[in-house]
Amino acid sequence: MRPGLVIFDCDGILVDTEETANRVLCAWLTEGGYPVSYEECRRVFSGTSMVSVQQRIEANGHRLGFDLADRWYASIDTIFSTVTAVPHIETVVEALREAGIPWCVASSARVDKMHLTLGATGLMSHFGHALYSATMVERGKPFPDLFLHAAKEMGFDPADCVVIEDSVPGTEAGIAAGMRVFSYAGDPFSDRAALSAAGGTVFDDMRDLPDLILS
Repeated sequence: MRPGLVIFDCDGILVDTEETANRVLCAWLTEGGYPVSYEECRRVFSGTSMVSVQQRIEANGHRLGFDLADRWYASIDTIFSTVTAVPHIETVVEALREAGIPWCVASSARVDKMHLTLGATGLMSHFGHALYSATMVERGKPFPDLFLHAAKEMGFDPADCVVIEDSVPGTEAGIAAGMRVFSYAGDPFSDRAALSAAGGTVFDDMRDLPDLILS
């Protein structure tokens, strides 16, 4: 069934930020007395807001000694000074435009960070019209709040929405919202089995996504 609305995650779906972000994150967490490898960061924290990362760490009984979200957003101009668009994402945009299907972005990131990365990659003109952040809701991914908020703001029933995600928490959030989820596994660190187990339809190439969405 053709969707009424397509909801895109941002990092890892529209812009390729995961390597840069997770290398900084693992360095900061290790510095804060919570040693973690880059690979573990990719596996455990991708798709999760900095607030949720800190809450998860503190739930394990550790205090970092600094506010992770504040430090992160004070440094985003440096962290994301050079990012690129995910290959072939504009192919998806053109297919949706031709089909007359609207889209929006729902990300764990703050809106100012989305402006930075989408602007740096030249994608702002495609996505800047509707940006929704986990800061707008009470609970971030893997809870469904953000996707439900985006659907409501865009005027669509959750059952008429499709979510495009690359993380397990994001996939879980989309499924919990009652939406179909297509989970991108084009990154070498993608956990295809976990994405599938979370309920996503896994795909590897953005050029395949229009047929998946529109069929």
